[in-house]
Amino acid sequence: MAPGQLAQLFQPFNRLGREAGTEQGTGIGLLITKKLVELMGGTIGVESVPGVGCTFWVELSRASVPQQLVPVSANPVLIQPPLLPAGIQQRTVLYVEDNPSNLNLVEQIVALRPGLSLLSATDGNMGILLARSHLPAAILMDINLPGIRGLDAMSILRADPATMHIPIIAVSANAVHSDIERSLKAGFFAYVTKPIKVSAFMDTLDAALESSMGASVKKT
Repeated sequence: MAPGQLAQLFQPFNRLGREAGTEQGTGIGLLITKKLVELMGGTIGVESVPGVGCTFWVELSRASVPQQLVPVSANPVLIQPPLLPAGIQQRTVLYVEDNPSNLNLVEQIVALRPGLSLLSATDGNMGILLARSHLPAAILMDINLPGIRGLDAMSILRADPATMHIPIIAVSANAVHSDIERSLKAGFFAYVTKPIKVSAFMDTLDAALESSMGASVKKT
């Protein structure tokens, strides 16, 4: 590129005369890249030799090594988790969900409940594997999952003697009454609609956990 073209390189929607060419584009890619680099405290530049080619470069500051807050002991001691109040049993809830925002919300809700820990999976196949290996007290299952649908994953777990007793709660943005009825008839313990209402969600989860505890007693 000629020096005059280099001066216009990071201008928005400026394709340096290539607008009528066969290459697709809008002329904002380099501008976005420049903004991202600068937001990280770096710089971006380019060197060009006409007829030879261009060399783009990015410089970023090296991150400092974080200070160790707790000195390492020569004889490390295993730190035990805090004891739960009397009568409260440690239980695990599995949430199969591919939406990070929904997963984060449920993580925050479960974190407020003593004795509950959350295990998560982002697709139905992984959810089935975790359910079989960890045998959670209850499962929250998104209906629209990548790979295998939540309804199919639920059916597989219902057919497995090891997991058939675990209550599975459907979680979906679909609030159509016919779909809710169909899901409950298929075997879901309950149906929670998104956006999640915390109080109703916790009532449903408590009912599932109570059901799970009753099923465990009968099983033993």
